[in-house]
Amino acid sequence: MINGVHEMKMDEIAVLIPCYNEEMTIGKVVRDFREALPDAVIYVYNNNSSDHTVQEAGKAGAVVKNEYRQGKGNVIRRMFREIDAKVYVLVDGDDTYPAEPAPEMVQMIRQGADMVVGDRLSSTYFEENKRPFHDFGNRLVRKSINMLFKADIRDIMTGYRAFSYEFVKTFPVLSEKFEIETEMSIHAVDKNMSVQNLVVEYRDRPEGSQSKLNTYSDGMKVLKTIANLYRTYKPIGFFGWISIGLTILALIFFIPIALEYFRTGMVPHFPTLIVCGFTAIAAIQSLFTGLTLQTIVKKNRQDFEMQFHRASDRRKLLEEN
Repeated sequence: MINGVHEMKMDEIAVLIPCYNEEMTIGKVVRDFREALPDAVIYVYNNNSSDHTVQEAGKAGAVVKNEYRQGKGNVIRRMFREIDAKVYVLVDGDDTYPAEPAPEMVQMIRQGADMVVGDRLSSTYFEENKRPFHDFGNRLVRKSINMLFKADIRDIMTGYRAFSYEFVKTFPVLSEKFEIETEMSIHAVDKNMSVQNLVVEYRDRPEGSQSKLNTYSDGMKVLKTIANLYRTYKPIGFFGWISIGLTILALIFFIPIALEYFRTGMVPHFPTLIVCGFTAIAAIQSLFTGLTLQTIVKKNRQDFEMQFHRASDRRKLLEEN
């Protein structure tokens, strides 16, 4: 052990492939990435597949591991916890992403990026994708996050990304399912990490391969995740807008009462006036809640910077072993 770090082998490049019932495509995906990244170790994490995903991945030369808690977020949590590598490439096992851009993504990480986003939306996604409302959903999520967090991520929900060691070891995985991509994007932007976009081609699933996404229920979960993360990372904005809304509501009902009072000297609607008062108090409470939480967020960001530096130091020690 050196300074608390056990001697262990650190992969140069780790390709991480979460899988659930992808026997039709996983073998090809593994072989394609072995060819594109000969120095990489290919990890397939099986998530309770009921078909021959495990056998096909093993035959293609992947290191197969298991995560028994269902959901892509749970799989990625285990991947990030178990694997030590200088560069990570995350890709879906459905053969919708080509392996050819992977070397460039790896190079971008080596040159200092913390996350490289495989941007489908700027290439062939809208021509290849056949699922209804997915185009609208992807555009909505991208615009929402870029507007709320003042970012420029071209594809929020892509399953094709590359990461630095520091990103992987400091990313707190909270989501259990497909909201994980949204969570990654917001975390990187909020923590001021270096995020770069790389346009990649997208091809729809081969015939007979079924998507695990439900357009409506999973779409609502993603939007709920955006709202929750905005509240967590930008509390002054979240609670500030609530405060403004409550203030406007109180004024809408208070102004007629005030005008009537100035005209007649009487207040004929005491219940409405009382409700206006409580609404104004709620607006003030919401504003101060946002201010208090914003102070906590700032302190958390300071703590994160120290955590990020510790992860960088640990990577250097691992590289020396």
